[in-house]
Amino acid sequence: MNTVLITGGGSGIGWKLADVQAAHPEVITRKCDLTNEAERIALVDWISADHPETNILVNNAGIQQRFNLLKADVRNNWDYYLQEIKANEEATIHLAILFSQLFAEKEQATIVNVSSGLAIIPMVISPIYSASKAAVHAFTMALRHQLSETAIKVIEILPPAVNTDLGGTGLHNNGEDADEFADSVFRDMQAGKEEIGFAHSAKVLEMSRKEINETVAGMYQKMKAEIE
Repeated sequence: MNTVLITGGGSGIGWKLADVQAAHPEVITRKCDLTNEAERIALVDWISADHPETNILVNNAGIQQRFNLLKADVRNNWDYYLQEIKANEEATIHLAILFSQLFAEKEQATIVNVSSGLAIIPMVISPIYSASKAAVHAFTMALRHQLSETAIKVIEILPPAVNTDLGGTGLHNNGEDADEFADSVFRDMQAGKEEIGFAHSAKVLEMSRKEINETVAGMYQKMKAEIE
């Protein structure tokens, strides 16, 4: 039996993944601020001491902000923007390393990093979010290779826009159905896929560089009014 820790499981994609997973292995959740280094370490120590049977980490927590780079008050309010880097990139990378070391002696374990289709085709009006997810994408590839001689499997989920409250209520109402997305992800995981997209993000994984550039430009033209 697997025991799973899902970060960001209180809402959105994390909630749906936890909801689907609950029908199968045990799910462990704990409230903590993942932007805080000490709380991340405390989380791992809690798992090690109280739930040593845990063998799957789903690194899902994240936030998304849309803003105009020329209007962002990064002189007086950098902490606001830094939170996105801490939540999406720093926390994911730190936890992945901590749990890699915790899982190293297990006979079977899995680390799942949730990045985004925007790791490949950045959404220009969410520049830090896109950059942070691109970092997670690159890190996950490195992690997979470094752990290739261990029993730890490394999976990356690259969601498309999914109908959740990521970035704010109502911003993704036209996104993919969260239940259908979660069901598809679990089917792909069971099939042994290491990079998992859905709907548009599955197509993104197969795009040429030219197609990526054209898609980024087209998305920006459609969305730039949101930050003007």
